[in-house]
Amino acid sequence: MRFISSFAFLLTSLGAVAQEASLPDAPSTVLLASVDAGSSSSVTLEGAREYSFYPVGFEQDAAAAAKASDKGKQKPMLGTDLDKDGHPIPLSQQQPQRILGFMPNFRSVSAGGVPPKPGWKLNFKVATRQSFDYSSFLFLGITSLSAEGINSHPVLGKGVGGFYAYTWRGFLDKTDGTYLGAWFLPSLLHEDTRYYAMGSGNIAKRILYVISRQGVTRTYGGRQTPNIAGLGGKVLTQVISREYYPAGATDFSVLATKFGYSAMRDVAFTSIREFYPQIAAHYIRKHREKMARLAASQNP
Repeated sequence: MRFISSFAFLLTSLGAVAQEASLPDAPSTVLLASVDAGSSSSVTLEGAREYSFYPVGFEQDAAAAAKASDKGKQKPMLGTDLDKDGHPIPLSQQQPQRILGFMPNFRSVSAGGVPPKPGWKLNFKVATRQSFDYSSFLFLGITSLSAEGINSHPVLGKGVGGFYAYTWRGFLDKTDGTYLGAWFLPSLLHEDTRYYAMGSGNIAKRILYVISRQGVTRTYGGRQTPNIAGLGGKVLTQVISREYYPAGATDFSVLATKFGYSAMRDVAFTSIREFYPQIAAHYIRKHREKMARLAASQNP
């Protein structure tokens, strides 16, 4: 167990060093250019940017982006804005790198997208970015404050001392879980644990699909396989946590509860990832229609 604990701290240290490896913070330039062709608005993209949930500038059009991609100038780390035939993926099926501009969504693949093949190097970069992203520390602070407030583990105490005790342990929980479930085990077992969105279809079917991803994932070859890496990462995280949580917070019932909460959080966030692109595209189209009506009234 001491070896496992040391391994966990080593992962955290490696992650801090690997922060120098950069990943894109936002989707590529074809997001707004690929809005469904059904939209008849003639308003330029400038107005839509103000209301877009995708926090980037869109300087190139779809054709220019595709041409640059063909020349190898664009090499997205986590996905692609083009389908297997090289056509832009509609905005309603695009997975942004950040949801609402700040929530990390680095491990999602747009519906119909063809992402780069995973491996030790790519998985490590993604896990590092996920672990040390600024938003991770924001959510860590919120969850630690909540845990201290409701006294989740009385043995950790209350007040400033209790908040500190929850925070550094929560950071290790999160970091260990990310590296084990997104880097080490997937790379070792050749499992692609990224989320491949459906992007369309019956709502109930999509929700069931989201839930099923807890137990099912893909191999590097694209076959469906039990999600050993994802579930195993959660289990090992709880086992490792016994080394730095005091007695009274490491009982089997406590660890099982934490495992359950972890799975439920994944389902909730994955549901957001599944439906967010359509919601964002809907509001962008509404804004364009409004701007078109405004322009028409001003220029009859």
